[in-house]
Amino acid sequence: MRDGLKSWARSVKRDVHAIYLAARDPRTPWYAKALALFVAGYALSPIDLIPDFIPVLGYLDDAIIVPLGVLLVIRMIPPDVMAEKRVEAAVALDRPVSRTAATVIVALWIAAVALAAWGGYRYPSAR
Repeated sequence: MRDGLKSWARSVKRDVHAIYLAARDPRTPWYAKALALFVAGYALSPIDLIPDFIPVLGYLDDAIIVPLGVLLVIRMIPPDVMAEKRVEAAVALDRPVSRTAATVIVALWIAAVALAAWGGYRYPSAR
């Protein structure tokens, strides 16, 4: 059962990326583009309808709203466009992740925060 859930979650993740790609395709109808951008934005956004810190309900919206939105958008997108974009999304998911680049970005953010804190301590605003 656990492998089935992992496979389902991977396919939803792929489909979210695929509908984002399909929303940028000129063969997709405008109403499907609008809903696709909304669903992909909601799925990828850190802001949820119900915050994740609320027990059970916080994750329930991610487990119900996103998959239902994805299914609705998939029905609106022409099948040939969706098949093409699923292949593109699968290829994108198989690309290697650069941990070095992530480390550099995190180090830059830490340095920026440290510099801002040092500047605030060293040169406090005059009152």
